[in-house]
Amino acid sequence: MTYQETLEYMFTQLPMYQRTGKAAYKANLDNTLALDAHFNQPHKKFKTVHIAGTNGKGSVSHSIASVLQKSGLKVGLYTSPHLRDFRERVKINGKMINESAVVDFVKNNRGKFEEIKPSFFEMTVALAFDYFAQEQVDIAVIEVGLGGRLDSTNIITPLLSVITNISKDHTKLLGNDIAVIAKEKAGIIKPDIPVVIGEKQDCISQVFEQIAEERNAKLQFADDMFQIKCSETIQRRQVIRIENKMLAKEFLVECDLLGKYQQKNIRTAICALYQLKAKGINITDENIYNGLAEIVKETGLLGRWQVLQEKPVIICDTGHNEAGIREIIEQIRITDYRKLHIVFGLVDDKNTDEVLSLMPKEANYFFTRASIPRALNENELRKLAKDYGLMGKAYRSVEEALNAAKKESEKNDLIFVGGSTFVVAEVV
Repeated sequence: MTYQETLEYMFTQLPMYQRTGKAAYKANLDNTLALDAHFNQPHKKFKTVHIAGTNGKGSVSHSIASVLQKSGLKVGLYTSPHLRDFRERVKINGKMINESAVVDFVKNNRGKFEEIKPSFFEMTVALAFDYFAQEQVDIAVIEVGLGGRLDSTNIITPLLSVITNISKDHTKLLGNDIAVIAKEKAGIIKPDIPVVIGEKQDCISQVFEQIAEERNAKLQFADDMFQIKCSETIQRRQVIRIENKMLAKEFLVECDLLGKYQQKNIRTAICALYQLKAKGINITDENIYNGLAEIVKETGLLGRWQVLQEKPVIICDTGHNEAGIREIIEQIRITDYRKLHIVFGLVDDKNTDEVLSLMPKEANYFFTRASIPRALNENELRKLAKDYGLMGKAYRSVEEALNAAKKESEKNDLIFVGGSTFVVAEVV
C-alpha cells in the first residue's frame, strides 16, 4: 500500500468522528485495550502528560511540548484533529511521523484491525503509542480527543493531568449539562497523580475538587497560582506579564501565539510545567521562556489566530464552539481594520443558534462549507444566519469564498476565516 492508499483505508474503512460524527464514537475502552494488548502495552514505556478540556487543550499541549523540547528531552506529541496532513497528529520534537511508519503500521496489523474493528481515533491512538515506544521518547504530551473518561487516550497513567476549561461542546455525546461535561473531562484524573485545572469556573470547580479528593490527586487551579497582569502585541508577538502569586514574583513571557485568549492557555501551561518540575523533570526558567517564545516554530502548531496574509490581513482560527467563538469575537473587537469580512462555515451537528447569535452583524459574510460529509450546506447556513441579521452570499467551496472575500477587500480590511476547524484546514 502507498501512503495515500493507507490513508484512504483508514478514512473509509473505519469510522472517523471528524467526518461522520456520532456514529464513530465508542463509549468504552474495549477496542483500545485490545489494541494496546496486541502492541504489548506501548504506553507504559514512556512518561506522559495528559491534557483534556473543551477549549485550549491543543495550544496548551503544544506549549508544554515546546518547553520540554527546549529542556533537551525527546518529546512525543499526540493531538487531534489534523488540519493539512494526518501526520500532524503524531510528532516527535515537532517532526511529523514518517509516511513509511504509517504505511507499515497499517500493513503489518491490518488483519488485527479487521478483527477488532476499531474506530479511526482508536487506531490512531494505537499508532501514536506504538511509534513513541519504538522511538524511545522521554515523555509524550497526549491530548484527549473527546471527553476524557472514555477517551481512547485514557489508558495512560501520566505524571500530570491537565484540564484547561469546560464549556458546551459535543453535547450529543457528552451531555448538555456543564457539570456532567466536567465530570466526563475529570475522568482523566488518576489516583495519586496531580492535576492542574486551567480556570476556576462557577458550579464546576467543586466537581474537580470532589473527584480529586476521592482519588487523592493533588489539585492546583492555574489562576490561583498565576495572575496575568498585562500584555501587548509587538511585531506579531505577544508579551505577557505574569505574577507568580505564591512567590510574589513577576516575569515577562514572550510568546509567538497571538490572540488574547492564549494568555489563559499560557498560564495553564506554565502552571503545568511547574508541577512537572516538582515531579523531577529538569525544566529551567530559561527553558520555559525559550519554549514559549517559539511554540509554533518548535511544534508546528497551526490555526490559532494565524495570520495568513497582510494587506488585507487574513486571519484564521479553529475556535468553533460557543466559548471559542466568544473569544474570537472579542479578539476581532480589539483588532484594527476598516471593514470586516468573514468566510464562515459550520458542521451540521453544532448548535448553530448559539454560534450565530454571537457573530458580528456589521461584517460582510461569505458562507461556505468544508469538504467533509458533516459540513452544513452553505445555502442552509446563509438562511439560518439571515435570521440573526448576518448578511452575505453563499459559496460552494472555501477556496471560492476566500477568493471572493479577497476581491471585495481593500488593504486596510480584515478577512477572518473560521466557524469550523475544517474550514480553517482548507486555508492554512
